[in-house]
Amino acid sequence: MTAKLTKELADALHATGESELEVVDPDTQRVYFVVDADIHRQAMDALRRQQDRDAIAQGIAEMEAGEGTPLDEAFEDIRATLSLRQRQQ
Repeated sequence: MTAKLTKELADALHATGESELEVVDPDTQRVYFVVDADIHRQAMDALRRQQDRDAIAQGIAEMEAGEGTPLDEAFEDIRATLSLRQRQQ
């Protein structure tokens, strides 16, 4: 759903230099930010990249601690689960 800004909100956004606008829902008192779509996309991409790096670092730490399943064993489990033929030695 895409809602249109009211004249009041559009004027407030323009007064900020169109960087961001903090708004409050009068019913819930929750705070929201109105930002440019490109800035939002860039921020979400940066967040995803950081989450990916964190997950990789966690995986490496677990591997170095001897946790997890060896790769060959994991592939064997996947093949068995999917009823695929086993890898030839």
